[in-house]
Amino acid sequence: MSRVLLSGGAGAIGAAVARLLLADPAYEVRIADARPAPQWMREGCEIDGGDLRSHARAQAASKGCSHVIHLAAYSESDGGSSSPQSLIEYESALHNAVIGAAAERRVERFVYVSSPLVFERAELFPTSEEHLGDCLAPHSARGFSALSGERHCRAAHEEHGLPFAICRPFGAYQAASAGPQPPEARTGASELDPWLDRAVQGAIAQARAARRPLEIRGPAERTVTPTHVDDIAAGIVAALSDPAALNDDFNLAAEREMTVAELARLAWAACGQDLDELELKELPAAAIEPQRSWPSAEKAHTQLGWQAQIDVEHGITGAL
Repeated sequence: MSRVLLSGGAGAIGAAVARLLLADPAYEVRIADARPAPQWMREGCEIDGGDLRSHARAQAASKGCSHVIHLAAYSESDGGSSSPQSLIEYESALHNAVIGAAAERRVERFVYVSSPLVFERAELFPTSEEHLGDCLAPHSARGFSALSGERHCRAAHEEHGLPFAICRPFGAYQAASAGPQPPEARTGASELDPWLDRAVQGAIAQARAARRPLEIRGPAERTVTPTHVDDIAAGIVAALSDPAALNDDFNLAAEREMTVAELARLAWAACGQDLDELELKELPAAAIEPQRSWPSAEKAHTQLGWQAQIDVEHGITGAL
């Protein structure tokens, strides 16, 4: 049996990954997260609430683990744009401690969950993994830190032989009836795409109330690639075990690029509202976000046999 350390496991993506791992008798799960874990997680997993920025705590959390999935990250409601230095400082310490401990423990597989913001300045669409070498460096602190984490993984592989896989979840959302979990600062918990998940939940709430105009954050023509959290979790678990994922990177995304306006119309129609009565009002963007996000996930499909299964219509109606 393999024991998996899941850093940041109390977040939405982490919880989805934990459910998949717990359903497989080949795995035991240890959650490392400062936030309180839900009851089902406390019953099925080991819980470690330590601060993984400490090398000693990362060493202790990874003891006895053959695999590590690293989701832990600096998180706050605006995506970290208001405190970029704190974000970089926090995540640099996480990378140093967690990746360092995994290398010293000689784990069988280290999966780093990165960010689509490494492609913040992409100029090629759909954006493949290979474009990263030609893409300009991100402007945002979060994109820079995610790219730094990827480079840290590769450096640990080159110097210490760390077996790794990198996953980039695009447009992650969870249309749960209870709504998204509120982001917490400095919890070490990686969340869903905070902008998109709020957009999905906000559009549904406003559509239910037939609010006119329906408010959207940022330009209506900004594009996203909504990918359900359960699909993303399946891709991460595939990268954990598939030999084809070893020392490689993968975009995890659905195929469909859509504008924020289309997303709002979809939520409006799903709530039984008349599309002819829909009015949209653009609010200022809350943080730096790419105006277009359309990745290619062909590599994950070809090498891992992974493909998003939940289309956005079904994903959104799951919240109703």
